[in-house]
Parts: sequence; C-alpha cells; structure tokens
Amino acid sequence: MLWATAGVAALGFLVALELSARHYGLPGPITHQTREVIFAPHSGPLLYAGLALTMVVLTWRQRLIAVGAAIGIDVLFWLVRWAIDAEMNFGNGALWVVLGCAVIAVTRRAGRERALLLKGAGLGLLLVAGHKTGDTWLLITSKTRPEVLDQYVVTADRALGDPSWLVGQVVNATAPVSVHVLHLVYGQLPLAAALVGLYQLRHVVVERRFPAHHLVRTFLVIGLLGPAVYMLFPVVGPVYAYGADGGQWAAADLWPDTLLPISAPHPMPFDEITPRNCMPSLHTAWAVTLFIHSRKGSRAMRYAGTFWLVGTLGATLGFGYHYGVDIIAGVVFALTIEAAMRSLAQGWDRSGVGLVVHGTTVFTLLLLSYRYLPMEMAGRPWVFGPLLVLATASVVHGYVRTTRLWDAKATPARQPEPRPAEPQPEPV
Repeated sequence: MLWATAGVAALGFLVALELSARHYGLPGPITHQTREVIFAPHSGPLLYAGLALTMVVLTWRQRLIAVGAAIGIDVLFWLVRWAIDAEMNFGNGALWVVLGCAVIAVTRRAGRERALLLKGAGLGLLLVAGHKTGDTWLLITSKTRPEVLDQYVVTADRALGDPSWLVGQVVNATAPVSVHVLHLVYGQLPLAAALVGLYQLRHVVVERRFPAHHLVRTFLVIGLLGPAVYMLFPVVGPVYAYGADGGQWAAADLWPDTLLPISAPHPMPFDEITPRNCMPSLHTAWAVTLFIHSRKGSRAMRYAGTFWLVGTLGATLGFGYHYGVDIIAGVVFALTIEAAMRSLAQGWDRSGVGLVVHGTTVFTLLLLSYRYLPMEMAGRPWVFGPLLVLATASVVHGYVRTTRLWDAKATPARQPEPRPAEPQPEPV
C-alpha cells in the first residue's frame, strides 16, 4: 500500500508539472520522458544509471542479458540515426530495458517477485523522472518569479565574510587546474551518488528485499522539495546577479574581484531564462547526504565522500553559483530531510521528531533572517556570523547525537560467552 500510494502521488505530481509547463508553451517531464523512448535522450549516462538501479533486483545472468539488450538497442538506434542524419546520442536502450522489466513484472511474475521487480523498475524510472522534474521546476521558477532577492542574500552574506568572493578569487588564481577538477566534481555528483547507492543496494538480489533506508530515497526527496523553496526565495547567484554571466540584467560586474558596498537591499528584476535555484544550495545538500551515507562504506568510499563534499563546496562558491548563506541553509536542509527519512524507515520516536522540528525551525529562521534582517547582519558580522555558524552546528550536533542513539539501539547487545561447565565428580 505504501509503494502504491507513493506511485499514485508521484504520478499526480508529474501530471501537475506537465500542465504547468504546458501553460508556458513548453513540454513537461512526462513529454520529455516519453520522447526519449524514440528520440535522442538528453542524458544517456542518467538513463544507464537508472538501469543500474533496476538491476539490483536481478541475478548476474539477468544483468548480463539486460546490459547486452540495452547496448544492442542503442547500437540499432545509433545506426538508424546515422543513416537519416538525425541527432546522435545514446540511452534509449537502457530506458527500453527498464520499461521491459516493468512489463515482465506485470505479465510474467506474481507475489513478492512481482513486487520486487516493480520496485526495481520504479526506482530506475524515478531517478530519471526526478531529473526531468527538476528541469521543469527550474523553468517554472524563471517564468513565475520575475524578481530575485540576491541583494538581500549578498547583504546577509557579509556576516560570513563574503566567502563566494574569496573562493572565486582562489579558483581564478589556481586556474585552469582547479577549474577542471571542480567542474568534474560538480558535474559528476549524480554518478558518485549512484555508485554509493548501488553499494548500499548490493544485497537486494540475495535478500529479495530493499533496505529500509538508502541514499536514493533522500536524494529524490531533496530534489522534490528543494525547488519548492526556490519559489519562496528566488535567487540566481553572484555570477549572474553581480558577474559577467548576468549580462544586461546584472546589477554590476564585480564578482569576484570587488566587494559590493553595503546598501539597503531591494528585489531586482531578472530575465525569464536563468533559474532561481540558489536558496538553498541543493548541490550542497546532495553532497552532505552523499558524505553521510559513505561513512558506512569502505575506506576508499569514505575518502571519496569527503572529497566530493569538499569539492562540491569549492565549486558552488568558486564558480559563483551560490553565496555562503546558501551553503549553510543547504546543510540544514539536507540533515533535516535525512533525519525525517530515517525516522520514516525505522519508526518515529521522540528523538526523531525533536530533530526534525529543530532542523525545520533553524531552516525557517535562516530564511527569515536573510529576508528581513540583512542590514543588521551586514552591520554586525561579529554577532550574526557566529550565530549562523552555531545554528548550523546545533543541527549537525543534534543529527550526530540522535543517529548514534539510533545505531546503538539497532545493534544487538553482545551476549557474554558461555562459561565452560565444571567437571562433575564421578560417582563412587
């Protein structure tokens, strides 16, 4: 019932986004997904990542057949497109195989095997649909929010010492090496998350069930809820609002070389193309979630999770995509959603409810302070800077303390080893 309810809710949400996109004369997520069955996909690696998630429920023999069928279908599509001089790309084969698994589950499976195969196919399709949904959300933010609040955010960011300006200068000074590395980390975050997710789901084929909680669940929920905050707090980022990428809509071309003077902020008009996707930083939220879930992996996975977190923070600030206050909002946002997803999986208790309420309260207060107290924050950085850091640290500390308590309860107590029986005296 839970999976059926989630499927119906997801379908209704996709239909609503499709209608919203059609209102602005553009195709929505359902149209994009349907077109990729035949036409050249937008992202082939994403489709194959969805296939990889689906294959966690398959045996090794079935996986080899699925991969071979996907590659064969892609080769066939590639030859046809080459012959008719159409747009070239790959990934259709992966989508066809995922859809084929869903059809096989309905027509050739029954009971638990049908449910397991449907869950695998649904997980792969949700990964792809989540990407399409995010694109539609960003389109809606640019069309429905003609004014942005960057002046408020950049003023509040003075309390943290304008980290985007500082990191931007460091990246420019160390280019092109730093630019190439950070672009790789920033762009391949979904691939890193898929690898960690596959590691967590590696036992599904043996146990014939999914774990109660894993990385992909939190990733999808972050991508679903984050754009809703974009609608409430539209921000485009310093490279657009105060840099060369903003063109004629930029308030000034100062980032990252010259700091802005402090002045009373106002909403500023911006174009209908640039997404309002800064508050909170979802790349930071996803990187924090990846870091958390990599802690229970191998040493190499833990190092990779740390590297991706540090690299993502450097890229979001160094490329001018986010302000410092976006970053700390993204950390609080990620920890709150992760706590809620873990509580939903293992059952709500007092500590879980308290952590989610605390994280939600801190996140709300951060947004309200950015909007209504930016001048005070810029005028008293020695007060508001430590307060912002302490508020974020309180959520981090609460998450670490609560999850350790949960892990201690989930780990069975070690039983003492039985003492050897004392020898009995022989009867006379």
